Amino acid sequence: MMRMAIAGVAGFVLVFIESYIVMVLKQYETIEFGGMAPFVSVWSMNFFLVFSILTHIKFWYEEREAEREEDAAERDRFIS
Repeated sequence: MMRMAIAGVAGFVLVFIESYIVMVLKQYETIEFGGMAPFVSVWSMNFFLVFSILTHIKFWYEEREAEREEDAAERDRFIS
């Protein structure tokens, strides 16, 4: 649930960052998205990008924690 909330907010922020980059590179004053549907489309693409990145980070963290627990258990076995 937390990943979805973070991905929603970050995806929304990314829309404006991407728009700003396009405005700077093409020297535009404004950007017209062409309505609500294209804006939501870009937002949803950014949402799924951020969500997938956060999912991979979560899996990496859980795997790292499991390895640390295994290492700690192995050290405890050698100590006793």
